[in-house]
Amino acid sequence: MFDALAERLEDAWKKLRGQDKISQSNIQEALKEVRRALISADVNLQVVKGFVAEVEKKALGAEVISGVNPGQQFIKIVYDELVKVMGESNIPLAKASTPPTVILMAGLQGTGKTTATAKLALFLRKEKRTCLMVATDVYRPAAIDQLITLGQQIEVPVFEMGTDADPVEIARLGVEKAKELGVDTVIIDTAGRLQIDQDMMGELARIKATVKPDDTLLVVDAMTGQEAATLTHTFHEQIGITGAILTKLDGDTRGGAALSVRQVSGQPIKFVGVGEKVEALQPFYPERMASRILNMGDVLTLVEKAQEELDLSDVEKMQSKILQAQFDFNDFLKQMRLLKNMGSLGGLLKLIPGMGKLSGSDIAKGETELKRTESMINSMTKEERANPDLLASSPGRRRRIAKGSGHSESDVSNLIKNFTRMRAMMKQMGQGGMPAMPGMPGMGGMPGMGGMMPGMGGNAAPGFRGYSGGGAKKAKKKTKKKKGFGDL
Repeated sequence: MFDALAERLEDAWKKLRGQDKISQSNIQEALKEVRRALISADVNLQVVKGFVAEVEKKALGAEVISGVNPGQQFIKIVYDELVKVMGESNIPLAKASTPPTVILMAGLQGTGKTTATAKLALFLRKEKRTCLMVATDVYRPAAIDQLITLGQQIEVPVFEMGTDADPVEIARLGVEKAKELGVDTVIIDTAGRLQIDQDMMGELARIKATVKPDDTLLVVDAMTGQEAATLTHTFHEQIGITGAILTKLDGDTRGGAALSVRQVSGQPIKFVGVGEKVEALQPFYPERMASRILNMGDVLTLVEKAQEELDLSDVEKMQSKILQAQFDFNDFLKQMRLLKNMGSLGGLLKLIPGMGKLSGSDIAKGETELKRTESMINSMTKEERANPDLLASSPGRRRRIAKGSGHSESDVSNLIKNFTRMRAMMKQMGQGGMPAMPGMPGMGGMPGMGGMMPGMGGNAAPGFRGYSGGGAKKAKKKTKKKKGFGDL
């Protein structure tokens, strides 16, 4: 996502290379590139005009900062304006003073509304909130069945009355059922249409009047670009919404929706869908999204992803093993599986500063290398996994693993050599070097990196300093809000 926008914005920075300060004359070409980049990303034209005007005003009025070149200063100004356009801060879900909190989900057909309902329920469940999903879409074939299936998958109950009942009555009784069960949040999935029509809006208005939701969220498809912002504006005018969920942000989207929704509709984006899995829903943080757009990564989101998968006791054991250089292939395999649970390799790398420019072929090579590594480790005996030194001194063992995994003996030898080197590096980091990220030893030691992923080298990404400390499923630690602007 945003790859094309990021590339075009880089052309703007190039216009200021070699300049000693920002001036009226040298900034015009850079501003033209910014304008082209935003229009190509399908950002609303009025938003583009306002954005460029604000950037120009701030750039020309900016005081020269010692040690910061004009290009860096211009990036900082664009970053600040991107954050402002997208809403400046995360807007959390409403929470009723007297349970249950009622959340009404709206949207057109095909935007992923029913899936977003389940994703939101799972997100809230992870936040220790109990949920009930209510199925009021009696028109779309199998909509109710889809919600029931998703509910079973995430272990959240679904209230439904079949396809013959009145959607307004289903919603009302669903809220009553939630009170009876004692759950604190009700999420109502409403019917969508292929396009906005009066019947749809009328039914939605009646449901809203009946259940009096604390939050009314419009689910919009990010791939529709600025049309998503127009849709949000229309729904807000006719129904009154409190926020949006932007889906399919992991697809071939140009970013226009994320940059237009708040400005055009006046309503905040509260969540973004970043994949098809039920876990793939993230709160929307404008400052983090701006960092991704500018290819600066998003370390806070990376840490949060790791926190969801890590167990505190595992972290402590792993840190002890790292300090004593006892990290073995079982631990390595566990880290690889942790990565898989956190999402695609390409998606994770884009969260690391400096890694956003990796080509698709480099990422594909890395994913292939991960599979090769896993197959070789799976061909080892329990004794060999627990004691990697056995393999360094036994050609026969390496030969057997090569045959069992379908790879060459030199592949196995390289794996062992890289693993031994990585283990030594991890020990050094644990004794006072760059802190290692629990569950992801440094970044030079991440499976597939540190010389094991073609084209990526063995050093950590510039500016990335890992994450040392707590954070676990049962003992979460709040992350501090990121301040400043990268390393500028």
